[in-house]
Amino acid sequence: MKRFVKAQACGNDFLIVEDKCDPELAVRLCARNTGVGADGVEFLEWTGDRSGRIRLVNADGSIAEISGNGTRCVAAWIAHQKQVPVGESIVLETDAGVRSSGLMRAERTRFEFAAGMGVPVVRDKQIVLRDGTAVKGVEVSTGNPHFVIFVEDGLFVPYGRVWQDLGREICAHADFPGDTNVEFVNVIDTNRIEIRIFERGVGPTTSSGTGTCSTAAATIARRGGSAHLLAHSPGGEQRVDWAGEGSEMTLTGPAELICMGEAW
Repeated sequence: MKRFVKAQACGNDFLIVEDKCDPELAVRLCARNTGVGADGVEFLEWTGDRSGRIRLVNADGSIAEISGNGTRCVAAWIAHQKQVPVGESIVLETDAGVRSSGLMRAERTRFEFAAGMGVPVVRDKQIVLRDGTAVKGVEVSTGNPHFVIFVEDGLFVPYGRVWQDLGREICAHADFPGDTNVEFVNVIDTNRIEIRIFERGVGPTTSSGTGTCSTAAATIARRGGSAHLLAHSPGGEQRVDWAGEGSEMTLTGPAELICMGEAW
């Protein structure tokens, strides 16, 4: 029997298992029709009363460096278990480095955190698709890889293709040997963006913490976006604060505990 907690952040759902990383188990648990169902599993090993080491395994069994939403879900579980007061922080070590999540609000099983997301690295990049189309984008590292493409309206049909299809091809493009997350961003105004996300190891998803950070970084650095940016995805809204290159980014958003259970 394996105990798990299920949590979600803006519809991006994760299972939390207090054990060593086990990709085979993650694939079995994440299956939507034959398992519990989730975008990934966060394996948690405690290192202190309010701290831990987490490793993220995507639904397909691949290991990701970090998930902003997944990290926040684990922080919610720790806050719930340890009755962490509002205003205090939970520290988690990830494959992308240490991340601190400050608890902003707590209401039963619903929480809000402002999390340090590290210093993003932004650079312009162009790739060529199989049909010869040149796609211009912005490559962003937030501890894991992202390729951000700007679209001109809310239809999200860049280069005459639906974003899910284009995201699938770019994710596995030869220019990204370890695959990449792909985001499409529509800049509404200087304070707001709308995004769609094709997540490496998962596919189209309702939200992504690091994806939100990456699209915000690209928008601020390349389109003159506000240093305090609201990002809307199908799963909900998150806020990004970033003073620019060389500074740490902060992501503020919700996390909710859904259920606990045991699986064979």
